[in-house]
Amino acid sequence: MEANLDNIDFNMAAEEEKKLRHDVMAHVHTFAHCCPKAAAIIHLGATSCYVGDNTDLIVLRDGFNLLLPKLARVISRLADFAEKYADLPTLGFTHYQPAQLTTVGKRCCLWIQDLCMDLQNLERARDDLRFRGVKGTTGTQASFLQLFEGDHSKVEELDRLVTAKAGFKRAYMVTGQTYSRKVDIEVLSVLASLGASIHKICTDIRLLANLKEIEEPFEKDQIGSSAMPYKRNPMRSERCCSLARHLMTLVLDPLQTASVQWFERTLDDSANRRVCLAEAFLTADIILSTLQNISEGLVVYPKVIERRIRQELPFMATENIIMAMVKAGGNRQDCHEKIRVLSQQAAAVVKQEGGDNDFIARVRADPYFSPIHKQLESLLDPSSFTGRAPQQVAKFLKEEVRPVLIPYQSKMGGKIELAL
Repeated sequence: MEANLDNIDFNMAAEEEKKLRHDVMAHVHTFAHCCPKAAAIIHLGATSCYVGDNTDLIVLRDGFNLLLPKLARVISRLADFAEKYADLPTLGFTHYQPAQLTTVGKRCCLWIQDLCMDLQNLERARDDLRFRGVKGTTGTQASFLQLFEGDHSKVEELDRLVTAKAGFKRAYMVTGQTYSRKVDIEVLSVLASLGASIHKICTDIRLLANLKEIEEPFEKDQIGSSAMPYKRNPMRSERCCSLARHLMTLVLDPLQTASVQWFERTLDDSANRRVCLAEAFLTADIILSTLQNISEGLVVYPKVIERRIRQELPFMATENIIMAMVKAGGNRQDCHEKIRVLSQQAAAVVKQEGGDNDFIARVRADPYFSPIHKQLESLLDPSSFTGRAPQQVAKFLKEEVRPVLIPYQSKMGGKIELAL
């Protein structure tokens, strides 16, 4: 039997399955044909789920092992980007309305934090997987107990040996005919959560592309639109969002499957699982490859970012101006009223006339503010409005991000080129 492990006649198996209408038994018969002396004992005491479920658990574990280095590479690329732009001020948004300043690097750290949570969740889901092991038709191990003539210790030892042979530390102590379909929920939940993270990241990139502050890679001969030759559509990020939505919906399948499993098992799980489990890992795989390609080629436009800050910063600086005036001997209430009037006038220019924000020019022209005219440049320095964002980036990358990437250091090389 060992000599014929890789001697699989797939054509014969296909013909057997047409005749038997049973995939596992088709391969049992095919294997028996290769090993005629062992034909009488192949599959003895086992059930189809001994083959199928145990195999699925191996595949799920190996699938996580393929995805985890890819996710680590994405985190690593974004960490480098965050470090590079840790100090670059940019306009923050809440409700997609202008808010206080942050930095490009700090915003990227929000993305990284979600992905680090996903990395830990994928590791946990992989490490929580157990083997189904040797459990028999309804999970009681009755057939194996009969084979070993009532020797419980031998049944337990067989279970342990088979589990270890498959590379698992533990087997589920109790099963029905299958391992609990709750396991599939756990697996697809963490992948769906990864999909949510990537959808958020790529949505942010799409919005920033509209603002012309940051763009995903755009090839020299790439066409953005068949009708509008000037367009630079963020098609990679759009593809990630599209596939991420599909990935997020796949968790509904195991949720429903687990809820309708009757007693020890019912077979309406099989066809569904063959689709949703494979699709989830394949979808996560291509999304991560695409996001790595994006993260390796993000383009930042500092001048555009600076211009948008100049449009909004004057209003944000009003509190600083009031503080400076009071320090220079002014009255807080009088200053507040002056600023209220000037800011309303400046807002009217922006909203009604389509002009630039001229609030600072109005402050400069008003003799009331002459005591602080020389301070205005320093009061309007964008870096003074970003708080501890640069320091937060440095500490976050050093203490939380770089350490979780250490196990994947040997797999950090290689760029992703998309042939799409």
